[in-house]
Amino acid sequence: MTAFQLGQLLGVLKTSVRNYAIAITETATPQVREMLKKHLNAGIDLHAKVFNYMLERGLYPSYDLPKLLQNDVKNAQTAVSL
Repeated sequence: MTAFQLGQLLGVLKTSVRNYAIAITETATPQVREMLKKHLNAGIDLHAKVFNYMLERGLYPSYDLPKLLQNDVKNAQTAVSL
């Protein structure tokens, strides 16, 4: 997968974690709540795996603001050129 695809996956996982958390607060059935909690925890774990994979390979330098901004500019230029 490319860095772009991994970034997209990371975003989807973050959204799914939020959605599961919201769904948990909306359900009144204990069995459904437990199932959603299992999915929530699995989503959190997968998000961490993808994030760490990207961080270890320098694909998401989340703690290096200048590098993040440089990457954002590069991505924007690529998008404009398409």
